[in-house]
Amino acid sequence: MVVKTITGFACVFVAVLSVACGSPPAATEIVATEPGSPIEISDLIGQIRDMAWAEEVDAAVRLIEQQRSHQEVPSAQWQVAVSWLARGASFAERWDVAERYASEAYDGSVAMLHERDVDTEGQLPIALGAAIEVLGHVRDARGDRAAAVAFLRAQRERYTGTSIETRIQKNVLLLSLEGQPFPVLDVEHHLGEPLPSADSLTGKVVVAFFWAHWCPECKRQLPILEQLHEDYGERGLAILGPTQLYGYTFRGQDATPEQELAYLRGAYQEQYPVPSWMSVPVSQQNFVNFGVSTTPTLVVIDRDGIVRLYNPGTLSYEELSAHVERLLAT
Repeated sequence: MVVKTITGFACVFVAVLSVACGSPPAATEIVATEPGSPIEISDLIGQIRDMAWAEEVDAAVRLIEQQRSHQEVPSAQWQVAVSWLARGASFAERWDVAERYASEAYDGSVAMLHERDVDTEGQLPIALGAAIEVLGHVRDARGDRAAAVAFLRAQRERYTGTSIETRIQKNVLLLSLEGQPFPVLDVEHHLGEPLPSADSLTGKVVVAFFWAHWCPECKRQLPILEQLHEDYGERGLAILGPTQLYGYTFRGQDATPEQELAYLRGAYQEQYPVPSWMSVPVSQQNFVNFGVSTTPTLVVIDRDGIVRLYNPGTLSYEELSAHVERLLAT
């Protein structure tokens, strides 16, 4: 049985890479202009973003088309605005509109790669990553999941090693991981107890909680996991907590891997202790393989080692316990 949740799908469209999944940003004040008069590109992005979250697709199309004539040479920022329109159309399941503008953002972004790398500046990967997401989900919405997954996997291979690789992999897994065996976790370092062996987890329901030390949503998710452990730990629930190094510590202070590990094992533990019942493998490769561009990401695995839920974003106790209870009873 494959379990689906809307939370994971909604988080596909988060605008900023590697951020906690939460509510859509609050609407900003719309800048008043005469119809067709030029708008500052940052204001245009903000207006299209707000229309996207509100699913005001037709209004967003009118605004983009009014502003198109003012773009002598479309910039990376323009592609971001167009990609937001594509996302908004996907939210509203207006797949023809989504495909049209995602294709524009994709083609425009790829054309820019003849002169620069993906990660030369911050706007281009946002536009390109979003366009790839939407184009994948367009294929899936039209009933061809195999083509959607093949397209996304090809894009991941094309952009391996860039900032959008993890984001693309998330979309691959949203369409393909549930019902498949849970992949083996990489262990470069670990916090607390060593990672349990595969044999020791056989017959248990497992929740994998991918988190980041800078992530406020992760800190709010942990008490929910603690309650799950209290309620189900003796009935066969195991909880793992993979994380990775980010190159900084408290308040964004730059750190070597050795310094960041020392921080996680010392000062961080003093304020946010890692529970003794949760083994924490530390590896960037896990975050790439599991598409963790959203923290937290929660994966629920049944007694046979099969993934039953892949959820970028938080889950309430009620949501998680329902999955755990059902799998423990199987």
